Amino acid sequence: MLVIRLAIRGNAAARPLLSASFQLSSCSYTSSAAAAHAERTVREGPRNDWARDEIKSIYDSPVLDLLFHGAQVHRHAQNFREVQQCTLLSIKTGGCSEDCSYCPQSSRYNTGLKAQKLMTKDDVLQAAQKAKEAGSTRFCMGAAWRDTIGRKTNFNQILEYVKEIRGMGMEVCCTLGMLEKQQAVALKEAGLTAYNHNLDTSREYYPNIITTRSYDERLKTLEFVRDAGINVCSGGIIGLGEAEEDRVGLLHTLATLPTHPESVPINALIAVKGTPLQDQKPVEIWEMIRMIATARIVMPKAMVRLSAGRVRFSMPEQALCFLAGANSIFTGEKLLTTPNNDFDSDQLMFKLLGLIPKAPSFEEGALKDCMEENCEEAVSVTG
Repeated sequence: MLVIRLAIRGNAAARPLLSASFQLSSCSYTSSAAAAHAERTVREGPRNDWARDEIKSIYDSPVLDLLFHGAQVHRHAQNFREVQQCTLLSIKTGGCSEDCSYCPQSSRYNTGLKAQKLMTKDDVLQAAQKAKEAGSTRFCMGAAWRDTIGRKTNFNQILEYVKEIRGMGMEVCCTLGMLEKQQAVALKEAGLTAYNHNLDTSREYYPNIITTRSYDERLKTLEFVRDAGINVCSGGIIGLGEAEEDRVGLLHTLATLPTHPESVPINALIAVKGTPLQDQKPVEIWEMIRMIATARIVMPKAMVRLSAGRVRFSMPEQALCFLAGANSIFTGEKLLTTPNNDFDSDQLMFKLLGLIPKAPSFEEGALKDCMEENCEEAVSVTG
């Protein structure tokens, strides 16, 4: 108890001593799990032995604590003002045989999307050049396939696309469905930087969303990608009707992989008419902040990407996401088939928030090759 006595000074006659006691009740403050685990992450660095309960305790921490301590880890592990700009292009749209409940590209749903053939080399390279001129340093190519089996001609074309875009001084990412081991090796030899294969949600909730590809098949593709020496890009989608426990489960699976993913996209569902999830309510910004900050604390070195659904968040809301630990975005007016923030809006946001575009990162050998070919782009080398 703190007692403060106030006395009016003056002569004794005028002084029936005025005394006031202010009792300030003691407020007990218990350090949150986010604080404790953020401190450990800063002290010890990345770890792959996270218990699910540990991640849940972080996720359940008061949101302001999560926001603060996600930022604390982010400033320790990353250049906190740097944001990677990526562009995602659908090079083969629609007609997919899978039944992903969120996807307008599935042939099982009537979404009004027409199936298209693989884009030509000239069209893809033109799109990559346009993305580069707009500030993107990573160009991602997506094809609406379940897997790449029986697609030798198309796959070989994509290998050429990868080589050409790397020659432009850009990082290159692909998302082509499930891969075989030899295909991952071929992509690595072509110069692929990263391969995206999202887990989407927890193992437990996954069968409610997809039945045409198992969770273990997704993990096997990540294994092939990792073994080939390609960076793994893997995250998920929130707003599918899952419980918070499923969001924790997704992060736990990612955080306990043999190596943390280089990139972790956090997507907010964009409900598309004609899909089974068309009536799902929009994800709130606080849900995104919880996911981003928790991902940052448990995977401090990963690029945490504010991905699909960003178009629904205001600039101040996006600023909270960057503060929580996000440091990568997709730029361009479209993400595969759904809308995205336009170029001018992103340019204004970078200026107002003082964000710095992240330069492309290559392996040392790739950087040497690039220099020998007189590449003019500045690159930063990662170990």
